[in-house]
Amino acid sequence: MGMLVWRVIEACPTGRAFCVLGVTFHDGGTENAEKSWGGMMGSMWERLLGWYEGHKRELPWRGTRDADAIGWSEIMMKQTRVAAVLGYYARFMERFPAVEDLARASEAEVLAAWSGLGYYRRARMMHRAAKVVVKDEGKFPESAAGLRELPGIGAYTAAAIASIAFGEAVGVVDGNVERVFARVTGRVLSRRECQKLADEWVARDRPGDWNQAVMELGATVCTPRVPRCMECPLVERCATRGEHAVEPQAERRKAEVDHLLRRSGQKVLLRQRARELSLMAGMWELPVLAHGEGEAVLRVRHSITNTDYVVRVFAAGEERRGGVRRWVAVEELGALPLTGLTRKILRRMGVLAVTN
Repeated sequence: MGMLVWRVIEACPTGRAFCVLGVTFHDGGTENAEKSWGGMMGSMWERLLGWYEGHKRELPWRGTRDADAIGWSEIMMKQTRVAAVLGYYARFMERFPAVEDLARASEAEVLAAWSGLGYYRRARMMHRAAKVVVKDEGKFPESAAGLRELPGIGAYTAAAIASIAFGEAVGVVDGNVERVFARVTGRVLSRRECQKLADEWVARDRPGDWNQAVMELGATVCTPRVPRCMECPLVERCATRGEHAVEPQAERRKAEVDHLLRRSGQKVLLRQRARELSLMAGMWELPVLAHGEGEAVLRVRHSITNTDYVVRVFAAGEERRGGVRRWVAVEELGALPLTGLTRKILRRMGVLAVTN
């Protein structure tokens, strides 16, 4: 532990003492400082785990060691709020209860179940990973290193699955963990430094609970804005006790787009996006207009990655060229991989049921 201690311990200006997270130890040497550090951190994490047991949110993927359920939930939650995932997770697990079911499905079926959740590359990679797992006797690798060999599984997802499902003592680092560590240490930490701290601090006997506890603390108490410090189990040892300096976020782009909603009886006209596109490749959407005619029948706001759109929907207008067009029966819409914006518009216009 010595190398790590020196990264987070600063020598005090006088005497042979060590300052750790704002606490001074007059122990006369690195070895004793490390013991004091270890004892302090041990009590901190005990308080954190105790807090987690009493305050954790009841989520459908908690309380299980099933790698399928844990893996799919972690992939879904990457870059997505938990509240947005809940409904999709329930429907996804009902449609694909086991990894074999997901592997047997077509890509279109997977995208249809995912439609509206965004970041569709995750769904495609999840599908590819399921096929690899099924070829390996239907069992997920039980280590973070092994999980990272699967398509689309990065350091965060691999560590989450390995620690929660298989009990491997490896730390998880996401945005919530980074924020908690930065505030507790009072330092600007790189992702690599956070990972080293997470791997060092993770509770060896309860790695899955520990990882979830840190993430839960960041999501519900140590929030980006107005953290509830007086409710935090780590407040006594926190160097910041409040918001900390962060890098300014890149300014989001603004854009406008017009779409056509054309109906013929119980059918709707859709266009398939080109398969070589980087975003939402091969998915179905309402035709895009060069310009609409008359008054817009609907106006909505929609965000995709770093762009905020003002969307206008018209009943007529000049379509932009390109893409495969097709009349689709209303009852078949739920089975198609629709873009999230198209699904939103069809729901707002009463064409598509909210359950689809």
